[in-house]
Amino acid sequence: MADLNVNSIGDASGGNTATINGYTPTLSNMAGRNRIINGDMRIDQRNAGAAVSVTTATSGYFLDRWFYYNGSGTGNFNVQQSSNAPAGFVNSTLFTVTAPDSSLSSGDYYLISQKIEGTNVSDLAWGTVNAKTITLSFWVKSSVAGTFGGVVRNDANNRFYPFSYSISNTDTWEYKTVTIAGDTTGTWLTTTEKGLEVIFSLGTDAVQSADSWTASVALSATGETNLMATNGATFYITGVQLEVGSVATPFENVDYSEMLSRCQRYYYRWVATASTVPIGVGYAYSTGSTLILVPFPVPMRGRPASLETTGTASDYRIVRAGPTVVTCSSTPSYSNSSLVNGQVLASAPGLTAGEGLLLHSNATGAFLGWSAEL
Repeated sequence: MADLNVNSIGDASGGNTATINGYTPTLSNMAGRNRIINGDMRIDQRNAGAAVSVTTATSGYFLDRWFYYNGSGTGNFNVQQSSNAPAGFVNSTLFTVTAPDSSLSSGDYYLISQKIEGTNVSDLAWGTVNAKTITLSFWVKSSVAGTFGGVVRNDANNRFYPFSYSISNTDTWEYKTVTIAGDTTGTWLTTTEKGLEVIFSLGTDAVQSADSWTASVALSATGETNLMATNGATFYITGVQLEVGSVATPFENVDYSEMLSRCQRYYYRWVATASTVPIGVGYAYSTGSTLILVPFPVPMRGRPASLETTGTASDYRIVRAGPTVVTCSSTPSYSNSSLVNGQVLASAPGLTAGEGLLLHSNATGAFLGWSAEL
């Protein structure tokens, strides 16, 4: 087998780079260019595709890394993972209006967003004279045509870049790109806290002129269509990519296991795939109480401060030497955590202080969840 050793490969006209299958590789469009995690909406540890009903004055995560906001208005919506997607994608996020708000006022906002960790955008150099331009690209489909928008903002909520885009045809997938000049002022965190947030609006009163940086509060651009005015209206989005440069490149496809690991840095849910599955190991520190250590698959962004559980005490059990099995007398609860494991308290009768134990599930679907979200 022969080796090919060259210093560079140029195009036929003598340029610096060659095009491969119609694609020109550069430093900014190779692997790792997309700063959005789960932009193709594949990972849904929390809800496994089930709809989340979002009522007034609530907010939270629905798909991994994707957040919803519902302000003080009268409208409600559902948001969920969907299998309706453009060619090349399997999933999208579906936003459905379940109670309309046709008259937006101050404090009314209906949004989905992603908060990006500062360590993942530190190279943008925003807040300095070297601030880099970025491009946001995505696929959308809506039952309502018109001008839609969103905003990029900093953690301090005092620097905003409203953007707009048009949906020309109803119920048709369309590809959109937005180029944003880097902000040379303001404070943009480069730590493990929120570096920037990308917001897509489906209706808000907090609008400013598109395509320029402002210190005035904005959640979208002036002239946006209020999707929330139409009961039953739908809005789909997928293939969200944010990258350095002024030109959008094809969506960066990432191996499923790698994307799951990226998501688990922020949220990890252990789910029983069978009725009896080991969760963690520990010991009895009294005749009725245990301390169990559950390892995380990847180090988390920060120490989780609570534990999510489902079901009842009988969905969990303690396995002792022998082995013998004791059903838990209460659902597991939070004890402590580090970046790499969680400590769980579990109660069961008839234990011997100091003995080693296993915590098992006792029902399919039982779960424990830890969050280190931004």
